Amino acid sequence: MKIIGERCNGMFLDIREAIQKKDPKALIEWTKLQEEKGADWIDLNAGPACANEAERVEAMKWMVSVVKDVTKLPLALDSTNYDAIEEGLKLIDDERQRRDSLINSVPAEQEKMDRVFPMAAEYGCKVVCLTMTEKGVPQEADSRVALAMELIANADAYGVPSDDLYIDPLILPCNVAQFHCPEVLKALAQIKTLADPAPHTVLGLSNVSQKSPDRSLLNRTYMAMGSAVGLDSVIADPCDEELMKVAASTEVLLNQKIYADSYVKVFCEKNL
Repeated sequence: MKIIGERCNGMFLDIREAIQKKDPKALIEWTKLQEEKGADWIDLNAGPACANEAERVEAMKWMVSVVKDVTKLPLALDSTNYDAIEEGLKLIDDERQRRDSLINSVPAEQEKMDRVFPMAAEYGCKVVCLTMTEKGVPQEADSRVALAMELIANADAYGVPSDDLYIDPLILPCNVAQFHCPEVLKALAQIKTLADPAPHTVLGLSNVSQKSPDRSLLNRTYMAMGSAVGLDSVIADPCDEELMKVAASTEVLLNQKIYADSYVKVFCEKNL
């Protein structure tokens, strides 16, 4: 299970203030802590820290300029403003870091796919793809899978290989859309069969537990369920120790990693 560390996000007050004041302290601290706890990517999202699109571009440039120099981990550049993402990609001067970074994200909307996939091809990076359109998120697994196939086909047309795609079938909060939970699991299993090599899969894991008590319990339970049917990465909190223990355990129990008594420690310290 690959972990996209979610904490460098303007939704959190300390990061919002850091962006607005251009004070890198919190951003650096959370980047280093997430890497220490086992994150595989650092997600960067200005979120509500910006009042307009011009500010969003400048915020992304600032965040990338700070973070790229304090970690060798690839970055997930997370914005609805594709100009902001492209300006961020331009600043990643380490070729390996840029190649492994993620554009987060593109829905199955033609205009947006025509903007994002050429950018991914130009910079050689990877893409998070959302199984949704301007009409929203479909309920059934089959509709999600059809959109995943559309995303894969459009990526291929621009020369982006299927194994550079991270398909997100979009889990919704279980307290308002409980019926989506099993449909997403069905979609995960089918998405892995759509191309050779298979695309990767990803979920914004914390979405499943929004505004529910025991959020960590719901998150780690759903992650384990997803792991068994093809989920291989999550946008999540690597500082949640119980969640990370479950992530490590699923790799062993699914025979993806060789068992050792120290398997949890190895999983969490893989980047050190």
